[in-house]
Amino acid sequence: MKNAEPAPSNLKILILVALLFFSRGLAFLIYALGRGVSTKVRLDREKLSPFECGFTPKFNARLPFSMRFFLLALVFLVFDVELVLIFPFLLRASAGDLFLSTGVLIRFLVVLLLGVLHE
Repeated sequence: MKNAEPAPSNLKILILVALLFFSRGLAFLIYALGRGVSTKVRLDREKLSPFECGFTPKFNARLPFSMRFFLLALVFLVFDVELVLIFPFLLRASAGDLFLSTGVLIRFLVVLLLGVLHE
């Protein structure tokens, strides 16, 4: 005779149904709170303040932004990409090939420094 699984008791089914209703109720409560908090306000002080590039978004959005902001963003991107490119050199140096990775890293940093000086 095969092992027959015992029939689930009514208490187990009741607990399962209660957990199902509780989880659905909690999900609905979180959804309702999110909808209530995220109501849009037409005139908000934060929305009317200028962006980092210097222009007010509601009134003169088509004006060109400042060149200083563009150059700052460009320098930030260059140094951000630089970190991504230097990281594999550091891993290779820790693996034991210190002389080769140091030479390549110095060449890379010299080219990067010349690029920054050119900017």
